[in-house]
Amino acid sequence: MEHFEARLQKLAEITVKIGVNLQPEQELIITANLNEAGLVRRIVAEAYKAGAKNVAVMYGDEQNVLARYRYGSQRALEYAPGWYMDAIARAHQEGAARLAIYGDNPALLKDVDPEKIAIHSRAQAQAGHRISELISGFAVNWSIVSHASPEWAKLVFPQLDEVQAMERLWEAIFQTSRINTADPIAAWQAHDAELQTRIRWLNAKRYAALHFRGPGTDLQVGLAEGHLWAGGSGVAKNGVRCLPNLPTEEVFTMPHRERVEGWVSATKPLSLRGQVLEGIRVRFEAGQAVEVQARQGQEVLEKLLETDEGARRLGEVALVPHSSPVAQTGILFYNSLLDENAASHIALGRAYVENLEGFEGASEAERRARGYNQSLIHVDWMIGSDQVEVDGISSDGRSEPIMRSGEWVALPSS
Repeated sequence: MEHFEARLQKLAEITVKIGVNLQPEQELIITANLNEAGLVRRIVAEAYKAGAKNVAVMYGDEQNVLARYRYGSQRALEYAPGWYMDAIARAHQEGAARLAIYGDNPALLKDVDPEKIAIHSRAQAQAGHRISELISGFAVNWSIVSHASPEWAKLVFPQLDEVQAMERLWEAIFQTSRINTADPIAAWQAHDAELQTRIRWLNAKRYAALHFRGPGTDLQVGLAEGHLWAGGSGVAKNGVRCLPNLPTEEVFTMPHRERVEGWVSATKPLSLRGQVLEGIRVRFEAGQAVEVQARQGQEVLEKLLETDEGARRLGEVALVPHSSPVAQTGILFYNSLLDENAASHIALGRAYVENLEGFEGASEAERRARGYNQSLIHVDWMIGSDQVEVDGISSDGRSEPIMRSGEWVALPSS
């Protein structure tokens, strides 16, 4: 097994070359926490080797985040620096690529009043709305990569001491990011080719809806009119092909905002706003979440749904086989970047424009009529497992199996 530092270096290389696919003379904006500086420095070096004209690193500190909630005034909770968000949005409008390094403590805010979290989260979402539009609209090449942290590692491996927990979490990150292969770049290229084949197959099917069935789940998800499946790498509007998530195992598309019906149960806990939600169960009617339950975190979930009108509707539905490398680790990561690549999932809130054919040429009313959902939030939660079945429903009502026991039934070549 290669030394840790050698594998960390490989992670930096695939992040720049495969994830962001940074171009010569392009700027790169990196957001990270202070404890992630070691990986950040390697990424910055790789970015300059790739020809970056500037790399700007925006460091955060979780203790500063906690200080706002513990000691901040009501005004401090209601405020988010628009000037800061505007600067980042301007950089993206001028072509800067984006990289987020994700190693947050999933339970950072477990003792904070959910009302405070909801107030500040809403302020941040409103101030950062333009950034979210640019990233979700694929205006520039961007990516997200994971980084282990002591708090996260101990949550995932509570039976181990901190050193052992960190080793186990890093090993899982390297495994799911294909760092442990002989040639990680070639491995990602081959995996991405498989995802693109699956996407072409699903786009050719033109299903009108997907039907999920499993323990506590009987959900029909109508698909947007003119929906497009996506996943793996994609070409941003600046012409650069990038891989937005490292790792990624999903193919996803756009639900119709008014055509979701039935009950659905989460198959994994959800880390949301620094708290962990468990036992989520939701009933949809005419596309809207009309009844919500959570064994843990009920109030946090309810506050999330109050964000805006679109927060109660779906913006994404994704299919992931149970045999994915992330699922096969057998680890519950409490991290949506990883957990969403272990199971099929849905997302409350904002839809991705790349999933609607002709989005740019349609008016706001036309987009909405075709099923597009707008919201300040986008929250993925897992509904797939080896006990969940998925059927595709055609426009004439015919049903055919897509997944059984969490696995693909038909290969694209069949």
